[in-house]
Amino acid sequence: MLKSCVNELKYRLFQGMTLPVSTAYISHPDCHDHDTGEGHPECAQRLSAIEDKFIATSLWDFLRGVDAPEATDAQLLRVHTARHLENMQKMMPQKGLMRLDQDTVISPDSMKAARRAAGSVVAAVDLLMSGNMKNAFCGVRPPGHHAESARALGFCLFNNIAVGAAHAMEEYGLEKIAVLDFDVHQGNGTEDIFIEDERVLYCSIFQHPFYPFTTPPKNNEHVVSIPLDATAKSEEFRAAITDHWLPALKRFQPKMIFVSAGFDAHRDDEMSYVSLTDADFRWVAEQIVEMAEVSAQGRVVSVLEGGYELHSLARCVETHMRVLMGL
Repeated sequence: MLKSCVNELKYRLFQGMTLPVSTAYISHPDCHDHDTGEGHPECAQRLSAIEDKFIATSLWDFLRGVDAPEATDAQLLRVHTARHLENMQKMMPQKGLMRLDQDTVISPDSMKAARRAAGSVVAAVDLLMSGNMKNAFCGVRPPGHHAESARALGFCLFNNIAVGAAHAMEEYGLEKIAVLDFDVHQGNGTEDIFIEDERVLYCSIFQHPFYPFTTPPKNNEHVVSIPLDATAKSEEFRAAITDHWLPALKRFQPKMIFVSAGFDAHRDDEMSYVSLTDADFRWVAEQIVEMAEVSAQGRVVSVLEGGYELHSLARCVETHMRVLMGL
């Protein structure tokens, strides 16, 4: 009960802020209640580490805290099948834990958390399109980029970033959306949903071969998929973005940029073998913000995906946020 109250207070403290801030942090206490069981890497402590870092560094003083709404059925059904939504609702346990696959665990409060996670990206789009915020970071769980249109996978129940991107296109008529995914795992779900949609430029970089062990798509005008060897470090990471992502973004000229922000390629994170540093994550954030200024009026919606070593995760998210905030 005490932990729940502390989490609630963190969000309530920053409601109704009057400081002239331009970056929103969107989350909800419900995201802490998605229980994956003892020892699972995708745990509530991930959000606590991030939020505690914000408090320790006084970053909260320059953010607008926003409660994530629950995504509606209509918003989810833009990118997911009706059967998938029905299955997710039916499979939620009344008590205890249930495995959807070897990695993906759900508990009684998981549906609320998953709807908040997807709804956070919808709320971010609304804030940016209304002009109330310049950019936003969605500190939510469960993550989303492995969730395909018809199945949950790899810790992910709904594809949060796809729900938000579809909202931007359907509600605001944006015809050019970029989704940039630097999680160390291939974003198979986002690819599955947008592979035929030329309104979406999907750029990804990931360790290969690696989970989810799917075949990377062939690159074309709106898919730029760059696999990295397990030995990759800063040089290979930065070269892939400089040589492939940035030219594609310049050609495409997106009107809004979404970021699948996974920090599990960090050298301290045992989830992968790619060895990036804090400085690499700052650098990629700087490239994204710079590109957003060119064609998207600075509009960036960044969404937490992976990152499981709590100290490096907290540091890298703080750095990511400082770039978004222009600090």
